[in-house]
Amino acid sequence: MNTVLVIAINWILRARQRGQADGRIAAAQSTAYNTTLLRVRRSERSDQLGGRARAGVEITGGQAVSSKALIAAACAVLALAAAPAQAIDWGKVKGKDITLFYPAQMSWEMVLTQAEHSGAGKFREGKDCRGCHEGEEKASGNLLVNDTSVEATPIKDKPGSVVMTVKTARDAERLYVQVAFNPGTQPDAGMDKEFPTKVAVMIDDGKVAEAGRAGCWAACHDNLTRMPSAAEGKETTKYLVRSRAAVSRKGGEELKPAAEIDKMRADGAFLEYWQARLKPGAPAVAADGTVLEKRIERMTPLVAAEASEAGGMWTVTFSRPLNAGDLSKPFAPGKTYTVGFSVHAGHAAQRFHYVSLEKTLVLDSGKADFVAAQQ
Repeated sequence: MNTVLVIAINWILRARQRGQADGRIAAAQSTAYNTTLLRVRRSERSDQLGGRARAGVEITGGQAVSSKALIAAACAVLALAAAPAQAIDWGKVKGKDITLFYPAQMSWEMVLTQAEHSGAGKFREGKDCRGCHEGEEKASGNLLVNDTSVEATPIKDKPGSVVMTVKTARDAERLYVQVAFNPGTQPDAGMDKEFPTKVAVMIDDGKVAEAGRAGCWAACHDNLTRMPSAAEGKETTKYLVRSRAAVSRKGGEELKPAAEIDKMRADGAFLEYWQARLKPGAPAVAADGTVLEKRIERMTPLVAAEASEAGGMWTVTFSRPLNAGDLSKPFAPGKTYTVGFSVHAGHAAQRFHYVSLEKTLVLDSGKADFVAAQQ
């Protein structure tokens, strides 16, 4: 019974975060549960009279719940576990294929350096990455994955690109993004021991202009961990230029004052990301957070992720409330969003991933790569 209770608690917390509006679980506690550490401790002791193991569950940081209530919640939650994905009829949604490619050690700073990137001048004049490189993703990935001038540590036999089919939809409460991809035969990079595959979506609502022009490159800098200018022994995650006091060809180390960064965050000048961590035969592990002065992962994700795998093909469905609060991007019709996709495959981590060029998303109708129509 321990396992069922733990599953119930986890699902209750996630459902509260998702803010489901159908009355199954209260939705008003999102902010409180994101800022409270909830720990489930499981202990087992022998019942000397019956010779059976009995389980005790302790919840820290939440309200006390009776054992009977937890058991009832477990049954109800397990019955509803697949509800978010089932809310959308994906057969009615047309998918769009995009190609994700291996970017090697191409950083934001390299993109802006004419001596290293022939398109730097055009980019500075206002041309976006996809304006020059859309349609070249497969060829670019095949070149970069083995080019030692931009990849200091090539992974032998790693494919240069991955094709992904993207579908988007929404209902009255949530946005859904479904991705399907087969990473193919991948060498074992040995970096992420637990998860052989991860897929992520990065989102901006126009508050980070460079993301609209360069997608994920807006957060990819030369001094990140495993990049050419990385400081030895220091972990540096993705960040935005606006958070730095100064940036050189090697990236930026010194942060602006905390008060300035806090104001940027309050103004929405950050990127949001969703990630699903995948391994065959196990449920997807959802994670999300923001990127500004660094990547910050939420303790309890606002996004839900469901996944299945067959014959090497992963199908992953993300969903999140349209208005989730807690430093997330609000989704509404009439607005254009920038989205970027990434895949880590073959137990890879950090920069050793596949990425898309910048793409666009709208709700209901409009001109964009992806239109999330309401069902």
